[in-house]
Amino acid sequence: ASGRLRAAASFRAAQHTGRCLLLSLPIMFGKRSVFLIGPMGSGKTAVGKQIARRLRMPFIDTDAEIERRTGADITLIFEKEGESGFRERERELIDELTQLDALVLSTGGGAIVLEQNRRALKERGVVAYLETSIEQQTVRVMSGRQKRPLVANVANPSQRLAELMQQRQPLYQQTADLSVPTDGRRVSVVADDIIRALTDR
Repeated sequence: ASGRLRAAASFRAAQHTGRCLLLSLPIMFGKRSVFLIGPMGSGKTAVGKQIARRLRMPFIDTDAEIERRTGADITLIFEKEGESGFRERERELIDELTQLDALVLSTGGGAIVLEQNRRALKERGVVAYLETSIEQQTVRVMSGRQKRPLVANVANPSQRLAELMQQRQPLYQQTADLSVPTDGRRVSVVADDIIRALTDR
């Protein structure tokens, strides 16, 4: 085809807590895609991969996809184009990917800053917010800090993460259909919670 990403046309059976769940169109408010939002370090990529594997759906991470398409890492894009340039690339990608049918999409921590992104996510899929504390974020992001432009060169990463959370938490909550805590919990348990919430609706 044209090289554009394609997503599976339908859900298939998913294994969950020892029983087979047949997922169909009416599940998840009639929406067939799952979009994960939350701050950096909340585990969106790991959880998204688990959900996609269990539901046998394609998985896409927006940051990784931007890097793949541009051939540059996120830090370099920030350096060359600034945050505004990166956000525009992110906006275009989210608009494209959220129009695909039946996929699991992990978004960057700042994706919800733009109203266009919030609207696309909210209207085109079920949005799960992965909640995490500043303490948990700090532990998770420090190992890969240099790959995260918004905290790479700050003197106090915890303070910066707290500032970002204060700005963004209302937007996460406004956009989400469901919220799931992640602190001290295994990826598989968080994925279980989301799948259960989706299929119980």
